[in-house]
Amino acid sequence: MLGQFIKPMRIGMLALATALAATAASAADGVTDTTVLLGMSAPLSGPAGTYGRQLKEGIEACFQKVNAAGGVHGRQLKLLAVDDGYEVDNTVANAKRLIESDKAFALMSFYGTSATAAVLPILSATGVPLVGTISGAEGLRQPVHPQMFHLRASYGDETAAIVKNLITVGVKRVAVFYQDDGFGLAGLKGVKDALAAHKLEPVAVASVPRNSTDVAAAVAVMAKADAQAVVMVTLSRPTVEFIRQLHRAKANPFFVALSPVGTDQLVAELGPDEARGIQVAQVIPYPWGDKLEIVREYKRAIAAYSPNAPLSYYSLEGYLNAKLMIAALERTGPQPSRKGLVAALRNGPFDFGGYRVHYTTGSNSGSSYVEISVIGQNGRIMN
Repeated sequence: MLGQFIKPMRIGMLALATALAATAASAADGVTDTTVLLGMSAPLSGPAGTYGRQLKEGIEACFQKVNAAGGVHGRQLKLLAVDDGYEVDNTVANAKRLIESDKAFALMSFYGTSATAAVLPILSATGVPLVGTISGAEGLRQPVHPQMFHLRASYGDETAAIVKNLITVGVKRVAVFYQDDGFGLAGLKGVKDALAAHKLEPVAVASVPRNSTDVAAAVAVMAKADAQAVVMVTLSRPTVEFIRQLHRAKANPFFVALSPVGTDQLVAELGPDEARGIQVAQVIPYPWGDKLEIVREYKRAIAAYSPNAPLSYYSLEGYLNAKLMIAALERTGPQPSRKGLVAALRNGPFDFGGYRVHYTTGSNSGSSYVEISVIGQNGRIMN
């Protein structure tokens, strides 16, 4: 009799434990039986608004493609993107809102060095992962933050490639124009370090305030510097104003920009004639090409789910961030948890049709991919 009682009780307890586990998983913040909610803060308006909107378009095209095929473990992926206007305080408020009020399962594609650095305490306090930050700053990579995963190469990788390219063609008098914030200072350090490796230093350094196009003081410095090349660690609008004013001052150095400038945005704002010859470091594959399967897939997805959206480096970066999130969720299994997502990201590598992401021990940098593109005739971007 006792054995007959214990056996059904064990079965009942097993069923209860299974039910409780399923309930706990489905009750996790941002996860229901049918959906997973991901949160994003980026500039969707203001001077940097084009960047955030293009990132969002790439993510949504990828999510829609996967959702149309049944989602991830039967759950549809939902993106909640909120505007921060490229202001740090807004980003911090958005991160708190997304986690505390909206109950996002994880965060992705936060934009900007200073803003991302400001949300690190929130990630530490909540254990919420942030995947695919739009910053190459070394300060966000070392020391390694356990909840932060970078997809793009670092500014150190970019500036090393830029300086190597300049030295190869005989350019040694290099100046730096940077925006006075976390991004600009990180890029400035990268250029200085790369030049120091060749026993050189910048011939001039000048800055522009964050979210400003007041470049007159910087132009005055650069006009006297006799630099062969200027490395620009700035976003598109101050870059455009700087180049125009420097040309009016009769200075014509070789211009090189870091990837955050947004190459297509630079051409659109500066115009194809004045943009011709500018080089830009890229940390994402050429989005108009056909060599890589990931690019071909991206173009098909944009055509199908966001046909009015232009192809761009930022849009493809958003698509790749979405691919990384999806792959990690698939590895996490049918009962996702934030700890499981972090473990899945660590359990690489990931190969997205020619773009490889791998988080090695002691590093949260998933890629060191850098190539240099040049703006050619009629504003055509060539890799």
